Amino acid sequence: MKKIGIIGGTGYTGGELARILCAHPDIEIAAMTSRQSAGKKVSDTQTNLKGYIDIKYTESLAGVDLDLIFVATPHGVAMKEAPSLLDSGIKVIDMSGDYRLHDASVYKKWYGHDHTDPKYLKDSVYGMPELFRKEIKKAKIVANPGCYATATILATAPLLMAKAVKNDFIVDAKSGTSGAGMVPSPRIHHPFCGESIIPYSVGNHRHQPEMESVLDIVSKAGPKILFSPHLLPIVRGILSACYMTAINDITNEDIAKIYEKQYKDEPFVHFVEEPSIRAVVCSNHCQVNAKIFDEKIVAFGTIDNLVKGASGQAVQCANLMLGSKETAGLNTPGMGV
Repeated sequence: MKKIGIIGGTGYTGGELARILCAHPDIEIAAMTSRQSAGKKVSDTQTNLKGYIDIKYTESLAGVDLDLIFVATPHGVAMKEAPSLLDSGIKVIDMSGDYRLHDASVYKKWYGHDHTDPKYLKDSVYGMPELFRKEIKKAKIVANPGCYATATILATAPLLMAKAVKNDFIVDAKSGTSGAGMVPSPRIHHPFCGESIIPYSVGNHRHQPEMESVLDIVSKAGPKILFSPHLLPIVRGILSACYMTAINDITNEDIAKIYEKQYKDEPFVHFVEEPSIRAVVCSNHCQVNAKIFDEKIVAFGTIDNLVKGASGQAVQCANLMLGSKETAGLNTPGMGV
């Protein structure tokens, strides 16, 4: 049984990690940190975990023998915590954006401050098993992908890798309010967002350079994305609609073959006729589809932003890093309704 720790155990991603891992066949949650809730039982603050987790939050993970640590905190924390952990031989999965962009100057441009760990920044592996499985298995530190980035990359990578589309395209994406995190803000106050769809951070969302850099790694296409995220009045789920232009004559049958070739052996990515948020909510599954209209292709990707877009994908990576079956603890379907 592998022992793991969670830094930042009271947020949505930390709580979702605990929900998934408390029933994992090969992993034991040995410690969870929270400065505000230190000394309290985890199940007293996250009552859905009563009967499943019987440990208390601590202020730190010092002195705990661990195989892997998830850092489930806002950006800026992991780069301070990870180096000493990695130096001591503990594997790390960063749930924030600290290790997603390998270029420190690009990181500073989008996050507004210097990156303090250039040593491990260059060694980090992007945690999307469908594209980087071999690298994840050998990794010491994994950068867990962003939620919008996951839905968009899985939807568009097959077409870019097949050289079927031009490299500039539009991503119109919509996310549930849990993607904004647990700390309340005016934007996610129910009277403001409850019966509305709200565009935000258009052109300057931090997942945009992440999408472009990862898609360039796998396709060498130099993608240029106009990213328009929107807030939906639902709790969980993301739908990315990606508007692309075909390079040559291509049919819907050709498109289906491209996705089948890319994802036929993937346990969590499915090419379906009509991707649905409800079909994937509370699961690690992703549904994708693409259709051509004249020379325009619309590609769709949908996920649960807290699972495949965050904690579920992190567990999928941890399984690979720790030698477990990749689907361990994750092999459940979406809600459906």
